[in-house]
Amino acid sequence: MYNSRKKPMDEIPEEITAVWNCASDTCNGWMRDNFAFSVEPTCPICGSAMVKGEKKLAVLNNTSFNHTKQS
Repeated sequence: MYNSRKKPMDEIPEEITAVWNCASDTCNGWMRDNFAFSVEPTCPICGSAMVKGEKKLAVLNNTSFNHTKQS
């Protein structure tokens, strides 16, 4: 017999993560700091400056992270 109940999803661990937020009031762009391509990135959506911030996000490891970012 088919069981129609869905398997409960495992909880995804979250942590406070450093991010860059778009400084424009009309844009919701953001990116994780360890996925930025420069020391002070510009928003990939609108091209505005970005400011450092934090978000509670799912844990995600960037295995290609370069600790010596170029600007």
